[in-house]
Amino acid sequence: MPGDTTTRHVLVVGSANVDFTVAASRLPGVGETVTGGTLLVNHGGKGANQAVAARRLGAEVRFVGCVGDDASGRDIRAALRAEGIGVDGVMVTAGAATGTALIMVDGEGRNQIAVAPGANWRLSVEHVRARADDFAWAQVVMCQLETPLETLSQALAEAKRRGLVTVLNPAPVREGISDDVWRLVDYLTPNQGEAERLSGVAMRDAGSAAAAGRALRDRGVGTVIVTLGAQGSLACTARDDIRVPAFAVTAVDTTAAGDAFNGALGAALASRDPLQDALRFASAAAAIACTRRGAQPSLPTRAEVGRLLDSS
Repeated sequence: MPGDTTTRHVLVVGSANVDFTVAASRLPGVGETVTGGTLLVNHGGKGANQAVAARRLGAEVRFVGCVGDDASGRDIRAALRAEGIGVDGVMVTAGAATGTALIMVDGEGRNQIAVAPGANWRLSVEHVRARADDFAWAQVVMCQLETPLETLSQALAEAKRRGLVTVLNPAPVREGISDDVWRLVDYLTPNQGEAERLSGVAMRDAGSAAAAGRALRDRGVGTVIVTLGAQGSLACTARDDIRVPAFAVTAVDTTAAGDAFNGALGAALASRDPLQDALRFASAAAAIACTRRGAQPSLPTRAEVGRLLDSS
């Protein structure tokens, strides 16, 4: 677990959404209606989720994103501020509504998600350039693929220019990412499906995950961490492969488990923890998130992760 006395500065450049989640007995098929579910409305978006995760796990966090000039946008900014996250970098646009996600979760915790990006796609290169003070403050810069690719590229390039650690969660998978972008990424964190789509390697087991990781490293990525759900995670580095098992829990809702993993990883990397320790810390955070409904409500605190680590 990252040392308690270390200063950890994490800058997240990414998305913020309002989530509408229906928990039902099963996921619907095409053209089918499944009734009897319950509704949960809360805040999400991969960027905002990862910012909240890192903050609850002990990092100082600033967030750069874009929301609409609407009630949802105002609520998101207020909620992030209440978490202790710096929101001066959250721009407001009148040209699009705040991003919205529609989520279905079945009785085994599996989900289906559809997103209307809205204001997230208005996050501009110029706005990121204007946040020079945030980049000067940061130790780790974290991004995802829910904002424009040119904005992502600008954020990663600025981070690398300053010698910062960069983390890219390549979700959802997007087409058109050049090798110039991959070379800006110190840590890439795809799940199984994302690793398969990005590498072209069919994912069957840990061996194929390692092959996918090597293929992505060949494109210029520093370290590839493939998250494998209940099978844990596999990090492919320049020196060797590191396998970390998952923590056994009963999953209620896997929404934001990947964001918990990434936020924890960012906090641990900012502490300069050994990668194996950082992966174990991230796996514990993700496991706890799976035991709770919703996105940000599921994200654990540092004390909760510490108790799970101590009990294992």
